Amino acid sequence: MTAPRIDIDTIRRLPKAVLHDHLDGGLRPATLVELAEKVGHTLPTTDPQALADWYYEAANSGDLVRYIATFEHTLAVMQSREGLLRTAEEYVLDLAEDGVVYAEGRYAPELMVNGGLTLPEVVETVQEGLAAGMAKAAAAGTPVRVGTLLCGMRMFDRTREIADLAVAFRDAGVVGFDIAGAEDGFPPADHLAAFEHLRRESVPFTIHAGEAHGLPSIHQALQVCGAQRIGHGVRITEDIVDGKLGRLADWVRDRRIALEMCPTSNLQTGAATSIAEHPITALRDLGFRVTLNTDNRLVSGTTMTREMSLLVEEAGWGIEDLRTVTVNAVKSAFIPFDERKALIEDVVLPGYDC
Repeated sequence: MTAPRIDIDTIRRLPKAVLHDHLDGGLRPATLVELAEKVGHTLPTTDPQALADWYYEAANSGDLVRYIATFEHTLAVMQSREGLLRTAEEYVLDLAEDGVVYAEGRYAPELMVNGGLTLPEVVETVQEGLAAGMAKAAAAGTPVRVGTLLCGMRMFDRTREIADLAVAFRDAGVVGFDIAGAEDGFPPADHLAAFEHLRRESVPFTIHAGEAHGLPSIHQALQVCGAQRIGHGVRITEDIVDGKLGRLADWVRDRRIALEMCPTSNLQTGAATSIAEHPITALRDLGFRVTLNTDNRLVSGTTMTREMSLLVEEAGWGIEDLRTVTVNAVKSAFIPFDERKALIEDVVLPGYDC
């Protein structure tokens, strides 16, 4: 049975939660142009709309490595206190305008030290900018809570150092850890020391897996490294044949391990072929804890409203499906249980009573 059609204005008003969204992938094009001029960085174009179009076209290559290469320009303007404060504040305000009530923004501090900031200074500055954004959003009547995930780059050797940073800032807005970057050829187990340290310190973490590489990447992330969530995870479908789950897929579903799925981004990197056939729908129907995410709003030319709208229009989703993925996200957030429970009961569920 086809779900009743939901109009875009209704979707825009719905409370949303996003667990997989990169800070350096969500800059406003106009801000990128302005900051690039100040630091003397050359962009493909200085027209904001043309720049947004360039990002979207470059990201549609079907190649994860090329997709990641588009971050050269955003990172160039995020090397100073001014650049970090502004982009972090606007990051929050843009989420709030999109109806997001809870978000976990992730970024790699090691990629933001070329301007002379230390790793702790990068984290302190980002947190300051996020706090300013949250205060403005609350004052405007659109409150949003934003926690941060610190990313270690899987192709480099600083993941243990970044894990130490996550532990140090766990009470100052950092809610967890991740590894990011090119997945194929850089297995999660290479960074086992960082994950073992985080487990000893009771700091939760997610791992990008099952996007550019298949089941071995997901298996390592979960069974060797101990991830509590999986970033993307679309290729878990390789362990499902005619609706029958293999042992790894069974483990993911039965233990309610959240899959941070990003439909538009997955199309761009070649991890999925269409919105209509994206694994998020089949996995939802099989009872997996799927969540809906943007990944990189500038690079993918998207928002949570757009991601929801695409699933409604092309995959037949209804209001109950959107509520389910939102509740799933909050249930799987890296914040205390009582805060998750209050967010679901006081904000999310009332917002879907429409």
